[in-house]
Amino acid sequence: MNTSKKNSFFHIGPVSSALMRSTTVAATGDMPGPPAKGAFSEGDEEKQKEFSLCKSQQLAPVPGVLEDFFWIGNSIVAFSKWRLGYMVEKCMSSMQMGTQMVKLRGGSKGLVRFFYLDEHKSCIRWRPSRKNEKAKISIDSIREVCEGKQSEIFQRYSEGSFNPNCCFSLYYGEHMESLDLVSSTGEEARTWITGLKYLMAGISDEDSLAKRQRTRDQWLKQTFTEADKNGDGSLSISEVLQLLHKLNVNLPRQKVKQMFKEADTDDNQGTLGFEEFCSFYKMMSTRRDLYLLMLTYSNLKDHLDTDNLARFLETEQKMTKVTKDHCLEIINKFEPCSENQKQGVLGIDGFTNYMRSPAGDIFKPQHYNVNQDMTQPLCNYFIASSHNTYLMGDQLMSQSRVDMYAWVLQAGCRCVEVDCWDGQDGEPIVHHGYTLTSKILFKDVIETINKYAFVKNDYPVILSIENHCSVPQQKKMAQYLIEILGDKLDLSNIKADESGWLPSPETLKGKILVKGKKLPPNIDENAEEGDVSDEDSADEMEDDCKLMNGDWKTSANRKQVENMAKKKLDNLMKESKIRDREDPDSFTIAALPPAGKPTDTSGSKGKSEDGTDTADEANPSSNKRTGRSFIGSFSKRKKKTTKLKKTSSFEDTDTDQESTSSASRAPLHHSKKKKTMKLSRALSDLVKYTRSVGLYDIEAQANCSWQVSSLSETKAHQVMQQKASSFIHFNQQQLSRIYPSSYRVDSSNFNPQPFWNAGCQLVALNYQSEGRVLQLNRAKFYSNGNCGYILKPTCMCEGGFNPTLEDPLPGRMKKQLVLKVISGQQLPKPKDSMLGDRGEIIDPFVEVEIIGLPVDCCKEQTRVVDDNGFNPMWEETLVFTVHMPELALVRFLVWDHDPIGQDFIGQRTIAFNSMMPGYRHVYLEGMEEASVFVHVAVNDITGQSSQRHKRAVSQKPKAGFPGQPCCCTAQS
Repeated sequence: MNTSKKNSFFHIGPVSSALMRSTTVAATGDMPGPPAKGAFSEGDEEKQKEFSLCKSQQLAPVPGVLEDFFWIGNSIVAFSKWRLGYMVEKCMSSMQMGTQMVKLRGGSKGLVRFFYLDEHKSCIRWRPSRKNEKAKISIDSIREVCEGKQSEIFQRYSEGSFNPNCCFSLYYGEHMESLDLVSSTGEEARTWITGLKYLMAGISDEDSLAKRQRTRDQWLKQTFTEADKNGDGSLSISEVLQLLHKLNVNLPRQKVKQMFKEADTDDNQGTLGFEEFCSFYKMMSTRRDLYLLMLTYSNLKDHLDTDNLARFLETEQKMTKVTKDHCLEIINKFEPCSENQKQGVLGIDGFTNYMRSPAGDIFKPQHYNVNQDMTQPLCNYFIASSHNTYLMGDQLMSQSRVDMYAWVLQAGCRCVEVDCWDGQDGEPIVHHGYTLTSKILFKDVIETINKYAFVKNDYPVILSIENHCSVPQQKKMAQYLIEILGDKLDLSNIKADESGWLPSPETLKGKILVKGKKLPPNIDENAEEGDVSDEDSADEMEDDCKLMNGDWKTSANRKQVENMAKKKLDNLMKESKIRDREDPDSFTIAALPPAGKPTDTSGSKGKSEDGTDTADEANPSSNKRTGRSFIGSFSKRKKKTTKLKKTSSFEDTDTDQESTSSASRAPLHHSKKKKTMKLSRALSDLVKYTRSVGLYDIEAQANCSWQVSSLSETKAHQVMQQKASSFIHFNQQQLSRIYPSSYRVDSSNFNPQPFWNAGCQLVALNYQSEGRVLQLNRAKFYSNGNCGYILKPTCMCEGGFNPTLEDPLPGRMKKQLVLKVISGQQLPKPKDSMLGDRGEIIDPFVEVEIIGLPVDCCKEQTRVVDDNGFNPMWEETLVFTVHMPELALVRFLVWDHDPIGQDFIGQRTIAFNSMMPGYRHVYLEGMEEASVFVHVAVNDITGQSSQRHKRAVSQKPKAGFPGQPCCCTAQS
């Protein structure tokens, strides 16, 4: 994978003070911490002895490895390139030699294992292991490296069990699994932590500062080794043919034999050594598209001189004022042939290297940093927000972990949710109320937020407090917030705007805002508590809809409820494994009907009333309705009385049951006596700019700047359908937060685009549920340095605007995207392919989707290329018209066409304004080498367009393979 892409999706944290120690400390190392009592499995007495001798088996400590550099953002800055390369190489050598460490598990017993970095620097392995070849973690899958005893596993051991300097944890995979290790010395731990962060950043030796995560040679070496089945250091023709099939290369056998013979130049005829294999691969992989492009600008020569290269960069890549020196820098950096370097020309290999480098990536490099105006009021920004941040999985039985706060904050999230309940011994806890989710201490959550809030950037963090605590425990919450967060909560030096506007992200840098209830001004100023409306109470849920009523420890039905929950959730999770793969024409689940409204069980694909999506990718008839029936099964008895009891207001709650059908047809405001709760003065005083209120009258409440109204996705859709323009105006003054329906028990996500179209700032998503929606969310926020804030278009910040109209901005210049899809490179078989490596070679095609205003949403696709995943050529042009590019996302999807359907291969989603013009590679997210080569051109157009999009293709699509209808629009 291109490293600029890798870094953009998985940022690396700053090197801690432990890595910045002086040479003296680094040289002496740390005394090994005593192993935990019972930390080794039975029969491991010999391993305990081996563990104590572990240090003697390693390379001598490298005094200069750990202190001669420092971390800035996503880059490592060194005193000199050669020194950095030397230090990195030392770390790599030590890791490849291996280290004996304790691998902690959930129980009290730990295991002594020998951990090492494999020869290709692509994964960590350990032995002994019953898993054999599966006992490994790839570097690409590592999400975070944490030093010290931070993970949940470490907390299970008594204080003093391990020296913290010897402890570290890796979080890897889509579900953030942890590998928790204890080394014999702090020096060894720091070497591994440093080396892993280098590898995650794509730095493994001196020459990798160009930010390529895997060089071509590394990849070729690994490929060669895996293809060498008999381990004799060479490949026979049969082994080469098997390898080509695995790589999706479908060349005629005679052509392969011819190239094999040309590359076989040594005395050992009939086989290819590694160098010969590299020559063979180069013959096979010279790209026709890039070669023809080079010939176009080189006057039919086999190289580009500096004048040719400058003309290409200015004409095609839209670069300005390209100098000869800049062209020579490119030649010296990317041209592998020393003779070409001397002559100052770029050959086909050098040109290919340049176009495959970050310089040829489609993502605009300026957007890796903050590039937008950050001085406008908070209400003028979309803010990255999470829902039930503490949960690792589903909403009913999953683990609550403080690590999730560290992860989402470092992933760019700026609004986190904290559900607070009374705990034992006067200590408030965080968990999902009335469910079987595990509990964590409020104090631990706040300490984690304090530690990680501003690791990646200094823009403000909002704590969305869902308060269900008694007054004494509310006071404890306020105490912890003040003691732990300190100056981060102090807003006294933030000068309030005279007109009542919210302060800006720039003004609030380094500050944490508490979103919660606030006592009304008419309460006696000396009163320590008072009554406030209780719109965000979990008590809004009907009793039969709760998994547990009261304390589960005293519930006679707990076992019965738990067994039923496990059975239902097991079915949901099986569906999720299918659904989490790319869905061909939907974002998430079907429209959530109001309680009591019949549910269509036909399972047909298509568009729902509110613009959410309906289809399941591989099994359209099995969608998430299981989740709805699960919750619904608890509430049948009270369904009739619910209609009488429900209010039609848009309550501020993350846990309320959805409105009944009668309520959903009611007007947007309604007078009714509100429920109240007791609120502590101490907690109330911490709320200033983000006061939680219910939404009762969208017009009357539109001018209250310092308020936040929370709505479920269903209620927000109702508002947009009835009063879209009023909702836009409402969001021009204050913040609104949209959260997932309570029916999403499996932590699925809704389509966020309709709410962004309406100007809603805080669209809260389940960050633990990786998939299409989080990919859209990442794409949106990466366009401003992933700082968690995106400036809304001007028309959404002032004046009238209706996003649902066919021509929402009459008279405004529109953009025409002319996208030529040229070729693909090293496209893998679909993930989890049933046929594996021996299956059919893929028949790929590319689909491009525009996601934005309803009028802009559409998708088009190329023809299918048969039997070629290695270097398919499409050379087709797709044309799109975009009314509001500031809101639009461009999604590239690669599919494998099959007579009975289509399989998802990979995707990359990019904000429209983050695309670079010219010839660009679109690297598929989460893959090392797979990419799509395109040409991007954006033109200004005026007047009404009779067609929302057009196609001009060089060859008609395959018969019986029509384009899919767009499904991401919201109905007006």
